[in-house]
Amino acid sequence: MATKPVDVDKKVSFLARSPVFSGLDEKQLKTLVRFCVERSFAKGEKIVREGESGIGLYLILEGQVQIERGGKPLARLGSGQFFGEMALLDEQPRSADVIALEQTNCLLMTRWDFRAVVKTNPEIAINIMRELARRLREVEKLIE
Repeated sequence: MATKPVDVDKKVSFLARSPVFSGLDEKQLKTLVRFCVERSFAKGEKIVREGESGIGLYLILEGQVQIERGGKPLARLGSGQFFGEMALLDEQPRSADVIALEQTNCLLMTRWDFRAVVKTNPEIAINIMRELARRLREVEKLIE
């Protein structure tokens, strides 16, 4: 895993297209980007491990990942999608593995940076909660 600085303007544009951040204005997006780091993962690398403590939210810039629980594939995510959002809100262990299916670049926002941002920008937290609620409804439909 490699870490590199974030190009603010490109990342602001990218975040604005992501469903979880699309309702934020440019100033809020720039604030958010300043707290993100870009990380790269090689094909086959485990980005997140089931049962481990989560550190934050990953937004996929490029590449594709597979989410697995107990070795069973649950979903595939690609550019513009995200995972790990629950780690922003609680300190529970990760509920699944996330594996890079190809070279994958992500923006990472840690839980502690997220908390610092939402103290002065509560609209960011509201957008995350809205997306979490949407995802929960999707899961409920699958269970039914």
